[in-house]
Amino acid sequence: MREINFLLAGVGGQGTILASDVLAQVGVRVGYEAKKAEVHGMAQRGGSVVSHVRWGEKVYSPLTAKGEVDILVAFEKLEALRTVEFLRPGGTVLVNDQAIIPITVTSGGAEYPDDERIRAVLAQVTDDVRWVDGIAIAGELGNARVANVVLLGALSALLDVPESIWLEVIEQRVPARTVDLNRQAFHRGRQAVTR
Repeated sequence: MREINFLLAGVGGQGTILASDVLAQVGVRVGYEAKKAEVHGMAQRGGSVVSHVRWGEKVYSPLTAKGEVDILVAFEKLEALRTVEFLRPGGTVLVNDQAIIPITVTSGGAEYPDDERIRAVLAQVTDDVRWVDGIAIAGELGNARVANVVLLGALSALLDVPESIWLEVIEQRVPARTVDLNRQAFHRGRQAVTR
């Protein structure tokens, strides 16, 4: 049973914590020991949220050191840059093609990097970068708040875990009235990576 280290990075309000809860529970369901830890920072004010999730036969710490993450899931483009140092060389990056402009940029104190720069920095670590327009897909489904589940669907396409397990866990974690919407979001995210 191979150990898998994940890092989920986003901005407060994007559902990063829910996604990491689902990911940890999926790991347990398929027989791994799973540990999770998150750093909220100023999440309620639109700040960064980083969550470590580790699957393994025996996991001693929930935290992953820099250079050891197998799969980085960035819920926002700038967060991919902020956390890419955790990715192991040749690891996988899943990037939600969404920009949430921080106050340092809107106040004129900093500049938001363009896609070319983001791609260039990520390419220094890996050539396995998958872009998913999670916010657009969620918008097509009528609710931008399910973009996190779109990304979980995309992530599921990269892992050898039955789809049914993902859906069972998601259904237990979301409000009953949104189960069908979240199932659609999951499937659309999965298709976005596999096509």
